[in-house]
Amino acid sequence: MDNQKEKILIVDDETSIRRILETRLSIVGYEVVSASDGEEALAVFKKEYPNLVVLDVMMPKLDGYGVCQELRKESDVPIIMLTALGDVSDRITGLELGADDYVIKPFSPKELEARIRSVLRRVDKIPTYNSIPSSGIINIGFLKVDINKRQVYKNNTRIRLTGMEFSLLELLVSRAGEPFSRSSILQEVWGYTPERHVDTRVVDVHISRLRAKLEDDPSNPDLILTARGTGYLFQRIIETIQ
Repeated sequence: MDNQKEKILIVDDETSIRRILETRLSIVGYEVVSASDGEEALAVFKKEYPNLVVLDVMMPKLDGYGVCQELRKESDVPIIMLTALGDVSDRITGLELGADDYVIKPFSPKELEARIRSVLRRVDKIPTYNSIPSSGIINIGFLKVDINKRQVYKNNTRIRLTGMEFSLLELLVSRAGEPFSRSSILQEVWGYTPERHVDTRVVDVHISRLRAKLEDDPSNPDLILTARGTGYLFQRIIETIQ
């Protein structure tokens, strides 16, 4: 861990969960701040500028969905949502609103720690694929992907991506034409193997979000394609600036 500790914001109305996570995450080297409802979470976020937010769905005053929406208006901070075991719709809704991942309640603190490490690692600004050109810049038709700055431009206009959206795009672009299964994408980008079929919906929702931001017609994509029976691939021929 660097001298500058990464800061985690824990948002949950259950005092016991906040205390457990504050203790565990502090022990493994994070600086931890917390909030007990959605309105407090937004106030703490603006004051503390955390590196990652762990966000419960069901909370008083403003629920996790509302907090996620507000955060995404101004920040690409990684968000991991805490959702109930049976509520698949909760997970999908959170992802569609911009969350990077979710953990199902009840959960093991070790599992959450692993997810936090994985997300923070993947939003690090270090290129991870050997096929990326030395310049770090890839041109794909009307898109320019700057790997080093982790920025994307469409027709010379910058498109705002979250850290995990960029990591997903980086994987697909760096190996254009190669189909990836949902499970392999989850392992490569999120850093864990799906335990349930529904876990791969994380990938589906992020693909949908990328298409909405990058494609001219997201309902009929020509960049990020569905590989029937497999998963997804990036099809465009890549022109690189060396």
